[in-house]
Amino acid sequence: MARATPAPRAPRGLAPARAAGWTCVAALGAVSLGVVATARGERISSTWFLVAAIAVYAVAYRFYSAFLAARALSLDDARPTPAHRLADGRDFVPTNRWVVFGHHFAAIAGPGPLVGPILAAQFGYLPGTLYILFGVVLGGAVQDMTILVGSLRRNGRSLGQIVREEIGPVGGAAALVGVLAIMVILIGVLALVVVNAMFGSPWGTFTVSATIPIALAMGVYMMRIRPGRVVEATVWGVALVLVAVAAGSWVQQQPALRAWFDLDKRSLALALIGYGFVASVLPVWLLLAPRDYLSAFIKIGTVALLAAGLLWVRPDVRLPALTRFADGSGPVFAGALFPFCFITIACGAMSGFHSLVASGTTPKLLDRESDARMVGYGAMLMESFVAIMALLSAAVMEPGVYFAINAPAAVLGNTLDSASSAIAGLGFAFDPAAFAALTHSVGEHSLLSRTGGAPSLAVGMAQIFSSALGGETLRALWYHFAIMFEALFILTTLDAGTRVGRFMVQDLLGNLWAPLGRTSSLPANLLASGLIVLGWGYFLYQGVVDPLGGINSLWPLFGIANQLLAATALATATTLFVKGGRARFGWLTALPLAWLLSVTMSAGWQKIFHPDRRIGFLAQADHLAAQLAAGAVPPEKVFETRQVIFNNRLDAAVTALFMALVAVVVLDAARVWWKTLRGSPAVSGAEAVGA
Repeated sequence: MARATPAPRAPRGLAPARAAGWTCVAALGAVSLGVVATARGERISSTWFLVAAIAVYAVAYRFYSAFLAARALSLDDARPTPAHRLADGRDFVPTNRWVVFGHHFAAIAGPGPLVGPILAAQFGYLPGTLYILFGVVLGGAVQDMTILVGSLRRNGRSLGQIVREEIGPVGGAAALVGVLAIMVILIGVLALVVVNAMFGSPWGTFTVSATIPIALAMGVYMMRIRPGRVVEATVWGVALVLVAVAAGSWVQQQPALRAWFDLDKRSLALALIGYGFVASVLPVWLLLAPRDYLSAFIKIGTVALLAAGLLWVRPDVRLPALTRFADGSGPVFAGALFPFCFITIACGAMSGFHSLVASGTTPKLLDRESDARMVGYGAMLMESFVAIMALLSAAVMEPGVYFAINAPAAVLGNTLDSASSAIAGLGFAFDPAAFAALTHSVGEHSLLSRTGGAPSLAVGMAQIFSSALGGETLRALWYHFAIMFEALFILTTLDAGTRVGRFMVQDLLGNLWAPLGRTSSLPANLLASGLIVLGWGYFLYQGVVDPLGGINSLWPLFGIANQLLAATALATATTLFVKGGRARFGWLTALPLAWLLSVTMSAGWQKIFHPDRRIGFLAQADHLAAQLAAGAVPPEKVFETRQVIFNNRLDAAVTALFMALVAVVVLDAARVWWKTLRGSPAVSGAEAVGA
């Protein structure tokens, strides 16, 4: 049974000394944020950003999350969690809250907070900074915590199951189909990012591979050899991971060993598919939880070192607060500041994928209800801090260097001279010789048009780390460390996502035959794991063998799909408040839901119908089709052009489908709100489970 510890209380009053301390923290954050928001034309220190972010997160966690825990959600440690009531040693396992925090943070922190803010930096540093800070406090962390508690009080049910039970069969069916389809796309995209990050990096491949046996040993140690000895396992587990990180650099320098880990993309894809299947089937305590826990140390440790490096070096922010690309003419990607800045930042402020983890593996591990505050709200604040670090990594670059790395070859051309002319046309200075020296210093052959955000992040991290430690002689080492860090960062989201996908597949299969829905059944687990892995694995492999096929054809949907999923989660959370007799707290999730719907529906409509072919899927397909009809496409490019036309029309159709499914869920939820508020408040499943 869970320990009957008093539930967290909302702060009614503070002792004078504490009140003075928190007043100073809030004032320092307000001043720092004011400097960031009002600076125009002059360079400001990155320190202002760090102080503002830390102060905002501290105040939000201390006060707003405490209000959510005590007043809105009434967390009660006397209420046994599913990990105790349904303990099975496989999926439902009472787990130390720090291990759960590590697992949850590692599972939710994927490529979004790393690359999204970097790409959105083309609008300037100010829009991204403000949205990352206030979006997470009022939206993203609230979503994660409320969905986690909602699932916790419903025996760890998935988001789709909760929608079906609390909103109704119509919304439930739309949610199950939409969420599962979005999940397949998200995992496929994540897997492709991992393949691209690990390709050509034996150091990264070795380090990531080494975390698997280390995690297995930790799992056995904490559950079988020395049960509950988390600190002991943490000490030697983290030590071994650090050894693996250092050994990876040595392996990369040894030709005989390098060959074992310098894999081609097909081999990497197959290895990821196999790993995803195994991680989904094995007991969560044996591989998934300890590996994510270890990865969290590397993730948080690296981000902390990056913050320390920024505080030590105190580089100035060189990107302007706002650029002229807010009108949609940006060279990195097309689209106006609203809505595309917020769609691009995505996970750094709000992420629908988090709701799947919060209603997947995490609620089955929590030892006490009060742990949901630290795990749900706290882990999302940490991910937001990662996004701030990524944004600063881009913002401290010279603007010309930033655009040289992130703008595509279609804008810059294929030479440094053509890039210099193009960047000058954008209004920024660019020194080809200095850029060539930077490329050489990180050990790359070319950094020109290395789009996607990840290479830019690695360069920014390498510059900050080398400025603080080692100078230019170690810049290449830091660059490859950053590449390894990115691969490890994303991989933990893939394995947790696959396990969550297995739960969702079992939800669907259980409607056909009840035994297939039992998570305690090994045959059912094997079948569901195989189906979800085949789903995203097919798209991944096709994307690897065909640059225009597979998940590559669905890549543009990543941001919109993720944010539409967040809208589904927020609509569900609002329903839980209304049906649970707590409608007065419904605004906590209804307001971010209204914002997110305006952003995602606007972005989806523009991606389908916008006349600018750089934005609209159909406009691009029609333009290429017209070129084909006019015979303007070279014969050797005809097949490729037809594939691009098909991909754009497919993307338009899938976007429209996702928008329609989310609209069904939200409208059905609104029907439930109206019906409940007009009559006597219905008791939700949360209260029934908690009784």
